[in-house]
Amino acid sequence: MSQTRRARSYRHAGFTLIELMITVALIAILGGVGYPSYIDYVRRGQLPEAFAALSDYRVKMEQYFQDYKNYGTTNGGACANGANAPAWGNFVPANAKYFTYACLVTTNGYTITATGSGGRATGHVYTVDENNRQKTTRFKGQTVDKSCWLMKGTEC
Repeated sequence: MSQTRRARSYRHAGFTLIELMITVALIAILGGVGYPSYIDYVRRGQLPEAFAALSDYRVKMEQYFQDYKNYGTTNGGACANGANAPAWGNFVPANAKYFTYACLVTTNGYTITATGSGGRATGHVYTVDENNRQKTTRFKGQTVDKSCWLMKGTEC
């Protein structure tokens, strides 16, 4: 085999440096766009824990009121803390991963608060009261005052 034919057959094996650099650049661009979207997707997947628990506790507080004619024994104190208080009165759900929960008796009712404490939910605070007024007071670490539970955007 001649030397020219042998050189031509080896020239087509492998990738050139330009092809490799273009491939790396494309992967970097796709990763730069995709990763933040994925992180936001994960964050939005953790927020429904708070919404479900707040809704559940609200129903339980109304049941408590039906049984005891109050939401708790002391204004400014803990909710559902009367004699024979129910086991759920400590507001610590068994399956809570991303939020901590607290309830405070107010003059005319109560306010239940879910505070992000783990994962991507950190920096979120949601509340609900006896009139089912849902509020977001912190969203993605920023102080807000919205009369709904924010999940994706900054508007209700």
